[in-house]
Amino acid sequence: QVQLVESGGGSVQAGGSLRLSCAASRSTYSMAWFRQAPGKEREGVASISTGGGSTYYADSVKGRFTISRDNAKNTLYLQMNSLKPEDTAMYYCAARGSSWATLNPYDYNYWGQGTQVTVSS
Repeated sequence: QVQLVESGGGSVQAGGSLRLSCAASRSTYSMAWFRQAPGKEREGVASISTGGGSTYYADSVKGRFTISRDNAKNTLYLQMNSLKPEDTAMYYCAARGSSWATLNPYDYNYWGQGTQVTVSS
């Protein structure tokens, strides 16, 4: 089992930045960030392979968000810049038992409780 705890969410104005963190209870393989807005399906935002050499992004966040990880600290990050009101959602950290990173939520076994991000115009 892996426990994941997200932090760093909050309220910002459009154009602002936030950095999300996800602390894992032990080392993991590939990890990802997902988000879910009220009334919408959970969507993949960004994912990263075990060693961090491969990253994948949803088209809606490319060029604005950066996923990274510090394996020595068992921590995943999501740097979010140029935030837009449409980025408002609950953001979840996830991990899976494979080094292959994907943006499909059904591929992930472990989930955090989420951290809320609200962007006002």
